Amino acid sequence: MTEQAQLILSVTPQSLTELLQGAGYRVNQTDQNGIVQLLSASQGIGYAVRFGNAAAAEPRSYVDFTFSCALRVQGELPAGLAELWNASRRFARLSVQGEFLVMEMDVVVAGVGHDHLRSQLELWDRLLQEFIVYLRDYSQHAARLQAQPEATPETMPEAAPEAVAEAVVEVPGQ
Repeated sequence: MTEQAQLILSVTPQSLTELLQGAGYRVNQTDQNGIVQLLSASQGIGYAVRFGNAAAAEPRSYVDFTFSCALRVQGELPAGLAELWNASRRFARLSVQGEFLVMEMDVVVAGVGHDHLRSQLELWDRLLQEFIVYLRDYSQHAARLQAQPEATPETMPEAAPEAVAEAVVEVPGQ
């Protein structure tokens, strides 16, 4: 088998650092109380790689890891922001953890090839870009809704029931 076709049974902090650097990312390895994580960024957005379950074969090798991007929230998040993302996106989940909005994506590496691992990195990069666009669009939409006067039965134009239903579905958390 060629190197590209060989199956990966686990990753180490060093092997994942090499993968990220090979794709053009800067990587800093940190060790806090014996727990290693990798710090990197894409499009100016910082993220961490946290290792999960240890592989039985080698010390400091793992069969899975998590990409994690935590953004500090200033002010209050609109209701339904994380839920709408989770209902409309695959692969990465969004959660509110204290004053942070966190996007995470788990990657299982046992029994996959190098190409699969590289594609997971490319997927994460794409999801980070979508995440920022999603936040920008969501906040612009929320600002537009706040700027509109509250609709009353007297001020609402006549509309087909389908149009009213679409307007209700379009406004999460209301």
